[in-house]
Amino acid sequence: MSEIALRFAQVEKRYAGAPAVSGFSLDVRSGEFFALVGVNGAGKTTLIKCLLDFCDADGGAIEIFNVPHTATPARARLAYLPERFNPPHYLTGRDFLRYMLGLHRARYDEAESVRVLTALDLEPAALDRPARAYSKGMTQKLGLAACLLSGKDLFVLDEPSVGLHPRDIDRLIGIIRTLTDTGNTVIVDHGLGLYTVYAHLSRIDVSVGDDVERAKVLGLVGATGRVTGPHLHWAAKIVGARVDPATLPGMTL
Repeated sequence: MSEIALRFAQVEKRYAGAPAVSGFSLDVRSGEFFALVGVNGAGKTTLIKCLLDFCDADGGAIEIFNVPHTATPARARLAYLPERFNPPHYLTGRDFLRYMLGLHRARYDEAESVRVLTALDLEPAALDRPARAYSKGMTQKLGLAACLLSGKDLFVLDEPSVGLHPRDIDRLIGIIRTLTDTGNTVIVDHGLGLYTVYAHLSRIDVSVGDDVERAKVLGLVGATGRVTGPHLHWAAKIVGARVDPATLPGMTL
């Protein structure tokens, strides 16, 4: 069995006394593409911030490849794309990639950079332009390229499809499929689009209580808790219990 890449154990986070995350537990194994699924305010980004030690969890434990997440070495094997990604506007695409790969202690390779940009449908000529000349979609692809070029074992992508055309999202899913096929782990929130993510699930790991029943209502799991439907490849965690089936695109009851 593959090793556990991420472990959340009864994680708690409160803001001004109000719970943002309550007793969240989850194991993600190496080679999985795992989506944190939930409506706005369910706690997905808060979980990622806790994972990266950007904010203190109020309870529970988080481990990255069996190392406590607060230890700096724990994050040596991951690359992260934030929800609101904005590179320094004065750097060219090439300068930004060089800078980020330096932080990752990886060597910049022009040919490999061009290959990754092409896979993301970003013209290699963008390497010569300053980031201030990029559109939102181009900026997002540059951030994704910096992650993909890092050579890390774990990719944490918060809202990775922001600004991307549906065709580009399909390309991104294909890249993620290649990564996981070679043992890398990818965790995203539902930014790839709920319906798109559901079309690629192999395992739905839901919390106890309402989440299980709501997942059954959506037709995502059967009475036994097993995933239903064809062409299912990946995994998801429903975060929070505030999932309204009527709000999900492409879903009929």
